[in-house]
Amino acid sequence: MSIAKSLDIKLAKIRANPSCREFIIADAKDADMAHGIGAPGKSPEHYSQEGKFRTMPEFCEIIRQIVHQGLVDIMLMSAYVNDRLTIQERLFDNSHVTPAARANDTTDIHVIRGGVFTSQPSLPFRTTTIDHIQCGHIDCADNERIRGANLGLYSVTFNNDAERDRHTLQEYKEFRIEAERKGFRHFLEVFDANAPVNPIPSDKFGGFVNDIIVRTLGGVPEAGRPLFLKMVYHGPKWMEELCRFDPTLIVGILGGSAGTTYDAFKLIAEAQKYGAKVALFGRKINYSENQLAFIEMLRRIVDGQISPEEAVRAYHGILQGLGIKPLRSLEEDMKLQTNVMSYSSSGVVVPQTHEPAGARPAAAPPPAHVERGAGSSVPRPTETAQPSRSTAATSRPTTPAAPPKTAAAEATPGAKLDFPRKADGSPDFARMTPSQRLAYHRSRLAAL
Repeated sequence: MSIAKSLDIKLAKIRANPSCREFIIADAKDADMAHGIGAPGKSPEHYSQEGKFRTMPEFCEIIRQIVHQGLVDIMLMSAYVNDRLTIQERLFDNSHVTPAARANDTTDIHVIRGGVFTSQPSLPFRTTTIDHIQCGHIDCADNERIRGANLGLYSVTFNNDAERDRHTLQEYKEFRIEAERKGFRHFLEVFDANAPVNPIPSDKFGGFVNDIIVRTLGGVPEAGRPLFLKMVYHGPKWMEELCRFDPTLIVGILGGSAGTTYDAFKLIAEAQKYGAKVALFGRKINYSENQLAFIEMLRRIVDGQISPEEAVRAYHGILQGLGIKPLRSLEEDMKLQTNVMSYSSSGVVVPQTHEPAGARPAAAPPPAHVERGAGSSVPRPTETAQPSRSTAATSRPTTPAAPPKTAAAEATPGAKLDFPRKADGSPDFARMTPSQRLAYHRSRLAAL
C-alpha cells in the first residue's frame, strides 16, 4: 500500500478552499544542474584558500536526512540525483515527501566558475528528458513511468525581447505537450529577466512578470497547466494582484540568495500573508548551519506556531545547544537585507534590525531529528567511508515521520509549563513573555 503524498493532499485542500492555511514547502536540491562542483555547498573544512566543497555522497546523505525528517512536501533534485535516490535506492517509497526533478536547465542558470552565461540573455535548453526522470532510461514502457519522479520543474526567463521570448514560449509549449501525453506533472518557475534587451522600469517589473505569466497560461487548458508557480516575491502589491486575479492559480515563491536567517523566515511569512501557498528554498536551506533545524523553523512559521523573529532566536538556540558556531551573530542574523516586504519595494538592500538590544540566544537542546550531518557539520570525507550507526540507519528507506500537526491539534509540548493558552488549549504566543516562549520551544524541541 503506497503512502499518500502530503503534496497531493494539500493541493486538493487549496483547490477546494483557496483561503485555507495549507502551505507547501519544497527543498530545492537541484543545484548540480547549475553550479557544478560547488552545488552541494561548502564543506565544514572549507577555507577561502582551499575552496573545499561537500561531495556528492555527502549531498545525497543530507537529502536522505531531510526526507526522513518529513517536514518538506517536495524534494527537488537533478535528474541524476533523482535516478540515484528515487529510482535505484527507492528513498521515497515509504515517505509522504514527493520526489521531483528539474526538467530543463536554461542557460541563465549555468553558474560556472569563470563563465559568463548568467550575464547573457537566457536561452532554452533541456539536458534531461521526461522519460529519464520517470524511469531512468529513454523510451519508458507505460508500466515503468511510476518508478521515478512524476513531477518536474520547468523554468522560463523572459527578457522583454520578442524573438527570444517567443523561442522560450515555443519550447515550453513543446514540453507541455510531451508532458501531457506521458502523464507527467510539472510546476512552472518564472525567473526575473537576467539580461533584459529592453529595460523594464523597477516600478513596473512586478506588473511585467504578472502579465507575462497570465499571458503564457491563457492559452493552456487545465490538462496542460502547471500545478503551481515558482517565482520571485516582488512584494505584497504584486503578490496580492496575481493571487486575486485567479484564485485557482497556486502561487509559490523562490528563495533566491542565502541572505540572513531573518531574510528567509520573514520572506516565507510575508509571502504567505499575501497569498502564496508554496515556497521553494534552495540556497537558503543548503547554506544554513543546520538544515534540519532551519526547515523545522520554516514549517513552524507557516503553520502559525511561531513568528519569524521568534524563529531566528529559537534557531540560534538550537545551534548553541548543538555546539555549532553560527555564520553570524544573533544581532547580525536578525537584520533584514531586502526591501521586498513593502508596497513600495524596489529590491534594494536596506539593512534593518528587529532584535532588542542586548538580546542573546539561550541554549536549547537539539531536536531528536537534528543531527550534525544535516548542517555545515556533515560527516568529514574520512568518516563517510564508514558511517556511524545512526547515519547508516538513516540511509535506508524507513517509515517517515507523520506530517506536522497544527498547534491546536497536537498534544501540546510543555503541557506542564505555565503559559497563556487559547480557548482550544493551544499556546497563545501573542500573550507569552519572551521567557515563556523560550521555555515552550525548548520543551517542544526536546520532545521531538
